[in-house]
Amino acid sequence: MEWTRSETLALAQQSCTFCFGLGMRPGRAGASTPCNCVFRAIFRACYEKFRLCVAKEKHLSRVSLEANLGQTRRSTWGLKDEEYTADFCLVSQRSLSLREHRVFRYHYLLGADWKLCCYKLKLERGEFFHEIYRIEQKLGRTFRELQPHALFPVDEYFNGTGRYDKQSMDMLDSYDLDALSDGYQQDDDGEIPPFRKVLRFPIKRAA
Repeated sequence: MEWTRSETLALAQQSCTFCFGLGMRPGRAGASTPCNCVFRAIFRACYEKFRLCVAKEKHLSRVSLEANLGQTRRSTWGLKDEEYTADFCLVSQRSLSLREHRVFRYHYLLGADWKLCCYKLKLERGEFFHEIYRIEQKLGRTFRELQPHALFPVDEYFNGTGRYDKQSMDMLDSYDLDALSDGYQQDDDGEIPPFRKVLRFPIKRAA
């Protein structure tokens, strides 16, 4: 993914001493890279939405119709709040190491404060907060660069206006064709009649 200053400027921390509130800082070979404060801001925005989805009463959850890309252009029904919470937890588990995921689970999922986490995980206070910063930076980048459906921006995830590149479109098209071919059955003459079963496509596919 190619990061630009127009995307990181609003997310950068104004008091950051590395990017000075611009969101981009010099990297290797003269290339600019996003600052860690931008990744932390992305993670906190996603985590805030995760908490809202979890705390929402179940009767407030609604089913939404989402159009899928690909050659079939089929639409599917889904529970966006439940999908977001599942994607948030599963992507985090796959992206973090075992040690990092233990800290993530105690602090972010179970809601333990730093004192309880340090006692339970046998960590010093400074070591715990450095671990927290690394987790937020790693997951913030992952949530934004996830393909073909990124968790950030959150409004694009829930409104179905995700960004797709050519590689993602080719992947979705080939997936739809493979699934479609399974829905046809040849008769005795070798002809393929209209398919006889309803195809179900996944709503979200993590990279």
